[in-house]
Order: sequence, then C-alpha cells, then structure tokens
Amino acid sequence: MTEMIRDGSDSVPSKKFENTPRHIGIIMDGNRRFAKSLGLDPRKGHEYGEKKVQNLVEWCKEFDIKELTLYSFSIQNFNRPKKEFNYIMKLFAAAATRLLNDERLEKYEIKVKFLGRINMFPKNIQDLINKIEEKTKNNKEYRINFAMAYGGKEEIIDGIKNLVDDVKKGIVKKESINEELFEKYVYNSSEPDLIIRTGGEKRTSNFLMWQSSYSEWIFLDKSWPKFEKEDFEKSIEDFSNRERRIGR
Repeated sequence: MTEMIRDGSDSVPSKKFENTPRHIGIIMDGNRRFAKSLGLDPRKGHEYGEKKVQNLVEWCKEFDIKELTLYSFSIQNFNRPKKEFNYIMKLFAAAATRLLNDERLEKYEIKVKFLGRINMFPKNIQDLINKIEEKTKNNKEYRINFAMAYGGKEEIIDGIKNLVDDVKKGIVKKESINEELFEKYVYNSSEPDLIIRTGGEKRTSNFLMWQSSYSEWIFLDKSWPKFEKEDFEKSIEDFSNRERRIGR
C-alpha cells in the first residue's frame, strides 16, 4: 500500500517556470474510488485525501503559488448516507484541529478562508472554522480557501440576495450594478488561473462558476489520493506552455 500512495515529502528540486499561476483551484475527486480499489471501506478514502492536502501546502510554497482554492465539500454532499456524513464530519473536525495548531500558518503567513454556507455544518465544525479564520486573518503572504458547503450556483444566488437587500436599503443604486460591483457579493472574487480536477471526470461540477470564466482547466485520471508532487509540477508546466488569449 505504501507504494501506491507516497507521503509527498520528496526533496526533488522543483523546476522554475516563466509563467506560474498565481491562483490554483483543485477539485479533489476520487477518494472513495481509491479506497475501493484497495478493498477498503470507501469512507477511508477521505483520510488519504486529507493527508494529500497537508502535502499540498508545501508544494504551493515551493512553486510560490500565492492562492489555493480546494473544493472540499459541496452542497450536494450533504445528501450522502448518514453514516458516511457523520464519518466525514469527524474527519473534518480532526483535520480542522490539526490546521488550527499547524505552525506553518504563521511561519508561512497563510490566511485561511472557508467559502460556502458554513452555517449548514454542525456547531463544532463552525466553531473551528471561526477560530482558524480569526487566527489567520492578518496573514498576507499566502491564502488557502476551503470551499465547504459550497456550490457555484448557490454562491451566485447568495450574492444576488445580498445585493437585492442593499438595493432595497438604498446602499446600492440599481443603475450602478455591473460585474465589478457584483464581485463584492461573491464569497471570493479572486479568479483561479488554473483549475485541476482529479478522478477522471471531465466536468466542472458547480465549482467557482463566477470566478472560472477564463480559467485554464486540466483533467487528470488519477484519483486525488494518488496525486503527487510531479503531477502538480506537470500541471503548472502545462499551464506555463499555454497561450492565454482571455477573449482576445
């Protein structure tokens, strides 16, 4: 089993690319299928996936990726079987506790944000989220966003509701509404340069619908627990070699 998933701590020097993405989004798909392939309970795949996220912090620093957005738990994931949901919530609580105490947050100046309808989570998860955001709110060098209780359509709907409220209150004039103004009403206006999806599926799955209009996409057959540093590096190299026209 150790041959099938490494710890990602290899010390092979990274390549330097002329055009490195500032912001990368990742759809971390394939955890359950990975576990099934090993004859394990599908829920165990989430543990392997969480360990991979820990390695990702180091990779981003190594390649100087300033912002990372991870699709961690969608709105639709709340419909999963109760046993699996409860298992994932325990895993989230343990992972959030580790993150709260991770010395790299201060050492690397990492700001952590959680994007989504966070009030849908159990109170203990919400409390941990609030503590992490409060602890890192003044960090400015790097940023990690966890999209949790998240959906791209839902994000836009939430933004529209808040904008309508401000119009009714007279804070915003209807005539002033444009794309630039609406970006203030989404969870995070930063646009990923590159989005990577693991797991073999080739769809966007309601991820960052507003922000990804000009993102470059890479779809990988590997499941998320099998995603290694060389896959990350190769994806950055692929991005670096693309000509981004952005509508031109």
